[in-house]
Amino acid sequence: MQSLFSDNVTILGLLGAFAILVLTTFVVSTYLKKMKHSKADGVLTQEEWDGIKEFKNDLPIGWTAIYLCVIIWGLWYIFIGYPLNAYSQIGEYNREVNNYNKNFEEKWANLDESELAIMGDNIFQVQCSQCHGIDKSGINGKAADLNQWGRKEHIVNVILNGSKGMNFLAGEMIPIAVSKEEAQSIADFVMAEISNAKIPANADTIAKGKELFAINCTACHGIDGKGVEGMPDFAPDLSKYGTYEFLQIVLSRGKDGHIGKMPSFNYVNFNEIQEKALNSFILSNE
Repeated sequence: MQSLFSDNVTILGLLGAFAILVLTTFVVSTYLKKMKHSKADGVLTQEEWDGIKEFKNDLPIGWTAIYLCVIIWGLWYIFIGYPLNAYSQIGEYNREVNNYNKNFEEKWANLDESELAIMGDNIFQVQCSQCHGIDKSGINGKAADLNQWGRKEHIVNVILNGSKGMNFLAGEMIPIAVSKEEAQSIADFVMAEISNAKIPANADTIAKGKELFAINCTACHGIDGKGVEGMPDFAPDLSKYGTYEFLQIVLSRGKDGHIGKMPSFNYVNFNEIQEKALNSFILSNE
């Protein structure tokens, strides 16, 4: 257990408080004596309230000195003494979290896909199953069906039904007026040519999807699917779709849904291995 007097800033704080108490007592007692023995003489101001006027007195030297000392001490304490050179519970907590994450990443750095999926399953049941269900199905529309997420089926669903989005500048994505077959062609093109997941598809279907993508999607997602050049926050980067990097975007930004809002998970502070594990489980057939 840490002693109260083992921290230099705590000691300085106590000494400062004691000094202020002594000075305050001295100044108050001095002016109480003056109030008892002083005569009402001196230069008065011109203002008058119900026959009462005010003396033209300078600021008391003691009060002024204490005021300036407190300001100087406060600035030192805030900008130099406390955050840089002293113990704090917040700093200790952050160090413990960083050390834990470092040890965690070293221990689990070489997991294969099946092991990542098992870890992701555990994370999912704790953090995600309340809305998405233990089987990722979305509990009858309560939340998105993650058995489709990160796959062609989800792209088709978004094209035909729109998406509330993840608070990008482009806003809510409205349904695109294409047939289901055309939506599937776009999905094939995105997953085969744009996404880093590189899911293969029929060459003719990809070519058709590329044409439809250029007509319907480039205004927001850009010609290469990575978003509008110079405006990275305008719409999602589809080159990351189907990878854990896209999951990172969803977890950090949150997502507006058709029945409510999924909050940002920044407060959970997932590390990279946990994000990869969660993505592996979501993309698995389990």
